[in-house]
Amino acid sequence: MNKNIIPTINISSLINNGFSSPKSIKTIKKIKKACVDIGFFQITGHGINQKNIKSICNVGNKFFNSSEKNKIKLSPKKWNPKNKNIYRGYFPNDVNGKEGLDIGDLKVTKKYANSVKNQYIEYLNLNKSIDKKSIRILSNYFDKIFFLGEALFKSIIKLYNKDTNISKLAFSRLKTLSTLRFNYYTNQTTPVEISKQDGEALGCETHVDSGIFTILYQDKKGGLQVQNRKNKKWYNVPFNKSALVVNTGRALEYLSKGKFKATNHRVLWNKTKRMSVPFFFEPSYDFKMNKSFLIGVKKNNTGLKYGKFLNKSLKKFIEYQR
Repeated sequence: MNKNIIPTINISSLINNGFSSPKSIKTIKKIKKACVDIGFFQITGHGINQKNIKSICNVGNKFFNSSEKNKIKLSPKKWNPKNKNIYRGYFPNDVNGKEGLDIGDLKVTKKYANSVKNQYIEYLNLNKSIDKKSIRILSNYFDKIFFLGEALFKSIIKLYNKDTNISKLAFSRLKTLSTLRFNYYTNQTTPVEISKQDGEALGCETHVDSGIFTILYQDKKGGLQVQNRKNKKWYNVPFNKSALVVNTGRALEYLSKGKFKATNHRVLWNKTKRMSVPFFFEPSYDFKMNKSFLIGVKKNNTGLKYGKFLNKSLKKFIEYQR
């Protein structure tokens, strides 16, 4: 087994003291090193306690252990012709070896989604399948982890000696395409992929993520692996009940002109049930992906809108071929 290469960083100084204190600057430098060297790190002191994590996992497990009839009520049109949603919702495990539930910002109302008319801003009526208490838990967790995503992004902005408030240009809460996802790996009888590199059987294919950061809770069964960019070997991401796993995505690589590269990762084939809860922290659909956002001009009037950037990125994922 390869040694652990994933650093653990206590970010409590960023959460409690902002981005300018000596301790915060030291923390930000650790984040920079982890992003540049590996693209993966674990965070503690993030402000999301064990009770929050246990509650969110209970919501996910309760949903996936409910009847197929109940789950399919939230499915996109591809699997439930009665529904209008295409991007958000539940997808079954015959798609890509795992069940999933994709939830956007719970503050998005049906009226707002209809007024925006963007393919990724969808109102998902969770009341069809999930009880009110569980919806409150989901909403609370989304708020907390969105704030956490903002704190991490602001730490990157601070590295460039820019005003951290410019994060508002990239992330307008109701316009954001950020997604809270539940991945539920059932008893997989066959792997979804055999790695061409080392022959490992995989429960989730080798890939990079689309957004700025992914913030993940993985359960103690683990299975997540990250590829070292230099020697191309694979390393386990160890389970830490107090930590959340963070990795860089393609959007951050683009905005940083390749400085913070998106990193290959995968999940080993596991014949027992497991669940992971990633949060994909992604910009507003109309944010213009200008490479001068972090370096250079103050105004960003040109560039590919993030919605189109995401559209290109999602084409490689089977579960999004809808």
